Amino acid sequence: MPEHNRTGNFEREALPHLDAAYNLARGLTRNEQDAEDVVQEAYLRAFRFFSGFRGGDARAWLMRIVRNTCYTWLHVNRPLQVAKEFEENLFRPDSCAPNPEEALLQNDNGILLRKALEKLPPNFREVLILRELEGMSYKEISDITGMPAGTVMSSLSRARGRLRQALAGLKSAGTASSSPRIVRASI
Repeated sequence: MPEHNRTGNFEREALPHLDAAYNLARGLTRNEQDAEDVVQEAYLRAFRFFSGFRGGDARAWLMRIVRNTCYTWLHVNRPLQVAKEFEENLFRPDSCAPNPEEALLQNDNGILLRKALEKLPPNFREVLILRELEGMSYKEISDITGMPAGTVMSSLSRARGRLRQALAGLKSAGTASSSPRIVRASI
């Protein structure tokens, strides 16, 4: 295949999934710059081996490369170190802007959710990101992770349960640490 056709085909198949690739890498590395490095390396690998892509679901094929690249990168760069902060915006902003009170509540909930996600093991973060952020099917997640579809479903169920527990723990810790205020109205 001529080089210009290969490049054009790769761009058509792979570039639309760049945001999804970044979201997965960001969720696993918990660092923006590291995620950018991982995605760049994954796309280089994907381009290098694009001639071996036989059609099918390009998104799942690419996400598997991103996943494998990410775990390789983590193994080399952070073998014993716990990942740093996780500042991913999990939800895209709505087209209509919330009022200031809603914005404050959304921000607080987003911070709480990020902290709860940070407490989860990587395999649980991974299935949650692929399913909830990227909207992938169980089959697609199975193709990416190499897990059977049933294992994906049970892992997702466990991940959701652990996320609920982490959120509840953070909420109760937040209410316990904040001292109750007595507000008196002036008449």
